[in-house]
Amino acid sequence: MNIARWLDRRESWWKIFVVIFAVSVTVVGYIGYKTYQYAPPVCDFVDESGKTVFTGADITAGQKVFLRYGLMEYGSFLGDGAMRGPDFTAEALHQTALSMNAQYDAQWAARVPDPAARKAIVEALVQKDIKENRFKDGKVTMNAAQAAAFERLRLYYSQKFGAGGELAGKEVFKPENYITDKEKIRHLTAFFYWGGWLCSAKRPGYEYSYTHNWPYDPLAGNVPHGGLVLWSVIGTLVVILTIGVIFYYYGRMDREAVLEQQKAHLPPLATTDVVDRFKPTPTQRATYKFFAVAAVLFLFQVTAGLLAISDFVNLVSWFGFDLRQAIPVTISRMWHSQFSVLWIAVCWFAATIWVMPLICRPEPRGQLGSINLLFAMLATVAAGAIFGIPLGIHGKLDQGDTWRWLGLQGWEFMQIGRAFQAVLYSSFVLWLVIITRGVWPALKQKQTWSLPNWMVYSIAGIIFMFSASWVASPDTNFVIADFWRWCTIHMWVEAFFELFTTIIVAYFLYLMGFVSHLVAARVVYLSAVLFLGSGMIGISHNFYWNAKSIETIALGGVLSSLQVAPLVLLTIEAWRFRHLPEHSLRGSASPAKTFGLGEAFLFLVGVNFWNFLGAGVMGFMINLPIVNYYQHGTYLTVNHGHAALMGVYGNLAIAAMLFCSRWNVGPSRWNAKLLRTSFWSLNAGLMFMVVFDLFPVGIHQLAAAMNHGYAYARSQAYLSGTVFQTLTWLRGIGVAVFVTGGVLPLTWFMVSRWLNLKPPQTREEQFVVPPSVLAVSSPSVITARGVPDREPEGAGLLRDPGKENL
Repeated sequence: MNIARWLDRRESWWKIFVVIFAVSVTVVGYIGYKTYQYAPPVCDFVDESGKTVFTGADITAGQKVFLRYGLMEYGSFLGDGAMRGPDFTAEALHQTALSMNAQYDAQWAARVPDPAARKAIVEALVQKDIKENRFKDGKVTMNAAQAAAFERLRLYYSQKFGAGGELAGKEVFKPENYITDKEKIRHLTAFFYWGGWLCSAKRPGYEYSYTHNWPYDPLAGNVPHGGLVLWSVIGTLVVILTIGVIFYYYGRMDREAVLEQQKAHLPPLATTDVVDRFKPTPTQRATYKFFAVAAVLFLFQVTAGLLAISDFVNLVSWFGFDLRQAIPVTISRMWHSQFSVLWIAVCWFAATIWVMPLICRPEPRGQLGSINLLFAMLATVAAGAIFGIPLGIHGKLDQGDTWRWLGLQGWEFMQIGRAFQAVLYSSFVLWLVIITRGVWPALKQKQTWSLPNWMVYSIAGIIFMFSASWVASPDTNFVIADFWRWCTIHMWVEAFFELFTTIIVAYFLYLMGFVSHLVAARVVYLSAVLFLGSGMIGISHNFYWNAKSIETIALGGVLSSLQVAPLVLLTIEAWRFRHLPEHSLRGSASPAKTFGLGEAFLFLVGVNFWNFLGAGVMGFMINLPIVNYYQHGTYLTVNHGHAALMGVYGNLAIAAMLFCSRWNVGPSRWNAKLLRTSFWSLNAGLMFMVVFDLFPVGIHQLAAAMNHGYAYARSQAYLSGTVFQTLTWLRGIGVAVFVTGGVLPLTWFMVSRWLNLKPPQTREEQFVVPPSVLAVSSPSVITARGVPDREPEGAGLLRDPGKENL
C-alpha cells in the first residue's frame, strides 16, 4: 500500500479525524466523570468520643490559605506544584506516622523491652491504623493517636511558617513569620492532614489508598501495588510496537517521489535579496512591538527564575541583604512559571497576525486597531501579573476576595488574578476574531485542510480548553479543581500547543520556500491525528496520584507513553532538515544567492532537536506509572519541563520572533552574528543546565525517594545536602551561558531595533499580492474601500495556483 497516495485522498480525512477526536473527547470526559465519582470526601474529622477535631469547612478554608499565600509555588500538594519546599501531603503523612510511632512505642515500652521487636510491632500497628478507612456517616473517626498527631502537626506548621522551632528544625520556611495567624495555621494543617489521609487510607472496596498508595512511605505502609507495574509493562510494549509500525510504513513511503511530485508548486525560495526588498504592511509592522515586549518578558521571566533558584543556595544573602523579605520564592517562582507561558504566547499571537497579509489581500477594515487593542490587553495581563502577585502575597488585597481577583489565584501556571485571566481569555477570543477576519477569503474557498484553516482550528481549540480554567474555585475539592487545571494546562501544551507548533513550523518552511502547501498540510494533518489521539487521552499521566481510578492509570500508562512515538520520526528527518537551505539553493536558478532567514531557521532546528530529546525521551522516561510513582514531583519532572518548554516552545517562539522581524528590519540593522551567538548560547546553556544539574540531580533524588521515602527526597534535609547543593551551583555554568550569551543579546537586539523598522507599504502597495506567497484577493473588501474593481498589477500572478493549493 502506498501510504503517501492514500494520505492524499482527502475525502477520507474527515472520517479519520472525527473518529479519533470523538474517541479522545469521550475518554477525557469519562476521566472527568470518574474524577467526580472517585473524589475523596471533604468531611468532618472527629475523635472516638465524637468530638470534632476539625471540620470539612476547615479543610476548604485551609485550601484557600494554601492558594492565598502561593504555597503551590513553594511546595506541592499530591505532587503538583513547586519543588523548593516539601510535598505537603507526603510531609503531613510522614509526620503523622512519626508521631503515632512515638506514641505507640511509649505504650509498648514496658510490655516489649527489646527495641527491635518493639519497633516491628509498633510499625505494624501504626500502618494498620493509618490504612484503615474509618469514614462513615459523613465523617472520619480518628483514634487517640491520630488526634494527637494532628495537634502535633499543627504545632509543626506553626513553627514551619512562623519563627521556627525544635519540631520544624531545618524545614522552616524563609523568610520567617510568613503565616502567623493561628486560625490560618489550623486551617492549613487540616488541609494538609486531609491530604495525608487520602494518600494512606484505603479506598472503600480496594486494597490501596485513594492515590494508589502514593507517595512512597514504608513507615506509613505506602508501597506500590501490582497494577502500577502491570500497566507500565503494557505501556512499554505498546510503545515499542507502535514505533515499529511507524518505521515500517515510513520506510515504504517514497518521500523523494512525493517531493518531486510537488516540486512545481514550491513557492520561491526566501533568499536574502527577496527578504531585503520586502516592505511590510502596517499590520505586519505593528507586530514588532509584540516581539520586542515578548523579549523583555523573556528577560523578566529568566530574572525571576534566577531569584527562585538562588533561594535554594541562599545566594542573595551573599550581598549583605535578604531579598526574600520583599520577594519570597512564592513570588519569584510564580513570576517565572507564569511568564514562561505569557511571553511564548505573545510571540505566537504576533506570528499568526504577521502572516495574514501573505494569505489574503487586502486586509479587513479596522484590523490595525484590533491588533493594537490586543497588544494593550496583553500588556494589561503582564502588568497585572507583575504587580498583582506581590500585592496579593504581601496581604495588600485581603479585603474579601480581592486577592483572588486582582492578585493571585494560586494555582500553578494559572496564578494571575481572575480579573486578568478574564482579560487574557478575551485576548484569545480577539486573536481568533483577528485571524478569522484576516483569512476569511481563504476560509470561504472551503479547503478544509489548508494551513489557514488549521490555524483557525488550533486557536479555537486553545480557547475551548482555556474555558476549563473557569470551572473550579478555591472552594472546589482539590482533586476536582486540579482536574480542570490540568485540562487547561495539559491540553494547551500536549494537544493544541503541539498542533500549533506543527502548523507554525510548516507555515514557516512553506514561506521559506522549502515545502509545498500540499506537503505542509499533510504533515499538519498527520500531527493532528497523532497528537490529538495520544495527547488528549495522555492527560492521564498528570492524574496518576490525584485520587483517580485504575482506568486512569491504564490509559496514562499506555497513551501517555505513546506520545514519544511520533516524535521518534524527528530523528530520521533531523539531518535532512538541517541542510534544507543548502539543498534548496543548489537546486535553484541562482545558486550563488544566500538564504535570507538563516537565524530563524536555526531556532527551528532547535525545536526539532528538543522536541525529540526534551519532550519525547525525557517525557517518556517519567510517564510509566511505576517510574512516576517514585519520581513524581522530583527534579526529573523539572528536567523534562525545562527541556520541553524552553527547548521546544521557547525556540519556536524565538524562531517566530526572528522570522517576522527579519522581514520588518532592514539589512543594515540586522545582526546575524549576534543572533547566531544567541541561538548557540541559549541551547548550549539549556543543555548545560540539563547535563550538569537537572538530569543528574533528578536521578539522585529518585534514588533518595526509593531508598528513604518520598518525604525525605522532598525535605530540606535532602535539598540542603552536599549533592543537591553542588549540582545546583553547577547549574550556574549553564545559566551564565544562557543569560549572558543568549537572553541579554536577544533582548537588546529586539528592543534596539524597535524604532528602526522598514517603512510600511503605502495604501496602494497593500493591494498588490506579493510574488512569494499564494495570496487571495477579496473583491468585496476592495470595493468597500473605494478602490476600483480592476485587479492591481501582479495580483493575479498566483491566483490559480493559490486556489489549487489552498
